[in-house]
Amino acid sequence: MSSHHFVKEQQEPAVLILDADQIRYDQVSPLLEWVPTVMVSEKALDQVLSWGIKLDVILASDTFQQENQQLLEAQYPMRFITCSDKDDLQTGLDYLLYTEHKAVHLVGISHLAALDLHAQLEQINITIIDGDWKYYPVTSGAFIKWFAEGNIHIHGKEGMPVQIKNENGELILPISYATMLEVSEGITTIKAPGIFWVGEQVCS
Repeated sequence: MSSHHFVKEQQEPAVLILDADQIRYDQVSPLLEWVPTVMVSEKALDQVLSWGIKLDVILASDTFQQENQQLLEAQYPMRFITCSDKDDLQTGLDYLLYTEHKAVHLVGISHLAALDLHAQLEQINITIIDGDWKYYPVTSGAFIKWFAEGNIHIHGKEGMPVQIKNENGELILPISYATMLEVSEGITTIKAPGIFWVGEQVCS
């Protein structure tokens, strides 16, 4: 098999782009390195096509599909999946579960939607790219990671106690909207009794 020929076997996290208004290509390009399945919603399509990347699935209305049949040839092999703006996220996730994907990067979705995805985390690993921030779900109760000096965001059920520990000491506080935390360079351990998300600034 030649080095430039890839067979997609759902090993790499899929990329589902729901909105590209606040997203730049340089934020998405690292996610494309290993030729994942790329899905794009109708409203994000023009912006994503301008990046010149190969698409696998477009989530779109019947009307859009009828008016844009040329995309099937231009992006071959590519398929349309019918949905509306309101259910593009759920339709995209359903497709990825049906095709046995194990993980997905959701791009152009507010991290506030994360709390609505907890049921899906039992079936597929999800990360969220919201502007310059990347959010990881923590379902095991504990998260350990090396961070550069800066701010992280802890997002979860309002009022849930969270324990943060690093070389500066230990802190326990309730999660509230936009719980921002300044961390020093080094290993930080975060624990909580329920699912929570850790946000890290990946672009600036």
